[in-house]
Amino acid sequence: MGSADSKLNFRKAVIQLTTKTQVRLGAVLADGPRSGLCRQWGALTVLFEEAVPLLLCFPVEATDDAFWDQFWADTATSVQDVFALVPAAEIRAVREESPSNLATLCYKAVEKLVQGAESGCHSEKEKQIVLNCSRLLTRVLPCIFEDPDWRGFFWSTVPGAGRGGGEDDDENARPLAESLLLAIADLLFCPDFTVQSHRRSTVDSAEDIHSLDSCEYIWEAGVGFAHSPQPSYIHDMNRMELLKLLLTCFSEAMYLPPAADCGNTNPWVQFFCSTENRHALPLFTSLLNTVCAYDPVGYGIPYNHLLFSDYREPLVEEAAQVLIVTLDHDSTTSASPTVDGTTTGTAMDDADPPGPENLFVNYLSRIHREEDFQFILKGIARLLSNPLLQTYLPNSTKKIQFHQELLVLFWKLCDFNKKFLFFVLKSSDVLDILVPILYFLNDARADQSRVGLMHIGVFILLLLSGERNFGVRLNKPYSVRVPMDIPVFTGTHADLLIVVFHKIITSGHQRLQPLFDCLLTIVVNVSPYLKSLSMVAANKLLHLLEAFSTTWFLFSAAQNHHLVFFLLEVFNNIIQYQFDGNSNLVYAIIRKRSVFHQLANLPTDPPAIHKALQRRRRAPEPLSRTGSQEGASMEGSRPAVPAEPGTLKTSLVATPGIDKLTEKSQVSEDGTLRSLEPAPQQSSAEGSPATEEPSQAWREQRRPSSASASGQWSPTSEWVLSWKSKLPLQTIMRLLQVLVPQVEKICIDKGLTDESEILRFLQHGTLVGLLPVPHPILIRKYQANSGTAMWFRTYMWGVIYLRNVDPPVWYDTDVKLFEIQRV
Repeated sequence: MGSADSKLNFRKAVIQLTTKTQVRLGAVLADGPRSGLCRQWGALTVLFEEAVPLLLCFPVEATDDAFWDQFWADTATSVQDVFALVPAAEIRAVREESPSNLATLCYKAVEKLVQGAESGCHSEKEKQIVLNCSRLLTRVLPCIFEDPDWRGFFWSTVPGAGRGGGEDDDENARPLAESLLLAIADLLFCPDFTVQSHRRSTVDSAEDIHSLDSCEYIWEAGVGFAHSPQPSYIHDMNRMELLKLLLTCFSEAMYLPPAADCGNTNPWVQFFCSTENRHALPLFTSLLNTVCAYDPVGYGIPYNHLLFSDYREPLVEEAAQVLIVTLDHDSTTSASPTVDGTTTGTAMDDADPPGPENLFVNYLSRIHREEDFQFILKGIARLLSNPLLQTYLPNSTKKIQFHQELLVLFWKLCDFNKKFLFFVLKSSDVLDILVPILYFLNDARADQSRVGLMHIGVFILLLLSGERNFGVRLNKPYSVRVPMDIPVFTGTHADLLIVVFHKIITSGHQRLQPLFDCLLTIVVNVSPYLKSLSMVAANKLLHLLEAFSTTWFLFSAAQNHHLVFFLLEVFNNIIQYQFDGNSNLVYAIIRKRSVFHQLANLPTDPPAIHKALQRRRRAPEPLSRTGSQEGASMEGSRPAVPAEPGTLKTSLVATPGIDKLTEKSQVSEDGTLRSLEPAPQQSSAEGSPATEEPSQAWREQRRPSSASASGQWSPTSEWVLSWKSKLPLQTIMRLLQVLVPQVEKICIDKGLTDESEILRFLQHGTLVGLLPVPHPILIRKYQANSGTAMWFRTYMWGVIYLRNVDPPVWYDTDVKLFEIQRV
């Protein structure tokens, strides 16, 4: 098998290097034989030119250690080298032509990792073998997952690999996947390899990996751990390699099509996050603390990221990605994680409350100390705000790129740990999360490759808006000027939110239309608590009403009128509950009173409906900026730009309608929320604010276009009458009836033309006793459902797929969870 003649023949089957790799290899070889790097690359190339083609030709015995050891013992490779020198086509060829050899390769590589974990990797050679095996498995696993026939391979047992370790224990044998995952977990807490040794001397005192308490070796100070270990470049690099392999193991989910019920659990994640993994708690804490403690700016030295390479950031990215995948848990299919209010001396409660079997989700749900919440919130806010940092020196601060993973992590924290959500909302710190989210939403609104980012930002704000404290916090003045291409205004964070939402609706791309109902639901939820809107924000709301209440827009899709219901509910909430202080909005309503009169007198006869639809061909898009005073954008801002042609993006499953996303709750007099049973549509009470809810049918009709491009929708008089009679116009009409004559009289009597005088009059006016009885405040709280759980899964894996380009772990493999598309 190893003769020179046979090897010479097999060299005809050498792998085809990419052009980039050939150039790189040529440059190295040009340095001559004195170069150590040249010798390493030469040996590596010969290895893959000779050993890989041998796998294709005939079965190699598992006992032929001399052959198998070539793959991991002889040379120090990098994961990038392995990907460059072993194309996916080569692995697939072995998979099809010589499956026994591929099975043996995987088994032998896992065996080496298990041996490394058992021995504790004390020698440099052992460490190198472990790293080489993890790189090779990272390369091979995606090609195994893409073939349904191979998917069960890692969950089959291997002779002699019993749980008891004995030869007669094969009936109890541990599947290869479990051996691999446990070995990775052990290696992530291996002294002098991935963590610092606590022993003073290495002579005859190497720490036993089995007796080691990994809770003493948590990677970073923070939740449940006060000691900050000395940073080590080597340890961070080794952790990153193992986490990349772990993430690759979890990625089997990418090769399964999206399921409607999101019921299939990922067996890799399920086992790794179970009680079988004795390192679950320290690893969860290490990942969380590594992410939340990271400070990319460091000591604030300008251009420090250009002078020194930041070896920490790749580890933090990998940690964030592994963490969000381990937290991929559909809370609708099991008991919600509960939080025990008792305080113990540890980060987690000592009791075992009922909760999910996934220990990572369980630990996350049980964090309860305020100092831990503060550490997590400050860390995530610092990282989310990093891309917004502005300095006088261009490009002088490091900009992180993993904000999407951070948003998923923040969502999981709020969803699984209600105490964390309440902590976030009890102070103005929530605004440190709000401003970056609004920045990302505004920046991504024109870019079709970032539609997933738009959705998760809106989902987070929808979740927060269901809590009263969020609306109250929005009244804080907005003073930190983050450069965004929005009109300059002086006001509160509520004004910022409304101005950005207006910008998304009027100048975002068409695929954002399904989000309009979510955006307006957020504004409805916070509106009863908004004490003083600026004139800019007030005008934006009136412009939206003007656009959505044009007859052709109302008649051109089955449920477009719900947008008008939402906006009328916003105005009613502010007039009834926050009239004092909102003179800007009242003035804007008076100025645009014709819009409300047109709504009250909406035509319902067939000729008028037909005429309105015909007008659509001649009329400009109703959501253009015409009629909305844009004003100059903020200084230093850049306009939102579309994606570059050819930019890769991943497809997303459809999101549920707002009626499935939210649950109606009524605010009682004592401020508590009372859930309302959804009433049947036909029996909804007339005159109640926004009694109807957008449905999935609406979203489907509006998805291709906001109008009747499909040609299927044909409005009737009965249909218009069915919702026109429920438009909640009474409060606004009463306001206009009382105030318009007064304002007109003042203008005539005093010859006023200056709006500041009118605003002063409105500030001191009152409508006490003149308006209808205030309606109950209705809040639409986000409710977990399997539809959003599936959306988050596809979005999360799509982000991970696109972000892992060096090496390109999953490129050119047959993923099924989403489609890879080009803009």
